[in-house]
Amino acid sequence: MLVRPTTLAETIIGSAIDVHRALGPGLLESAYDACLAHELTLRGVPYRRQVPVPVPFKGLRLDCGYRVDFLVDDAIIVELKSVEHVLPIHQAQVITYLNLLQVSQALLINFNVTRLVDGLRNLLG
Repeated sequence: MLVRPTTLAETIIGSAIDVHRALGPGLLESAYDACLAHELTLRGVPYRRQVPVPVPFKGLRLDCGYRVDFLVDDAIIVELKSVEHVLPIHQAQVITYLNLLQVSQALLINFNVTRLVDGLRNLLG
């Protein structure tokens, strides 16, 4: 039987699904954040948490307090939510992060859903 290697995004999504199966919806984002970090570590996935997003303005790179939840293998931004509905502003913010960090892919994951697949957004920069 030929087994297809998983992509990094598939590994992240699988990790998020495992977290969601264990915890279900309804918790604060911080709980999902901590559990996803642990799951990624267990799977040997390299990541950084709370990565600063500098804002370039007229030759300066300003720290305005923006952070991405996870930057996985310096290739994929992962932004977590635990909200009733993902709003267009949430997606716009992640797309802006893609541009500012010059990363080509992001996963916006809302854990406050019955089935996690309904809370996933794959965004490309």
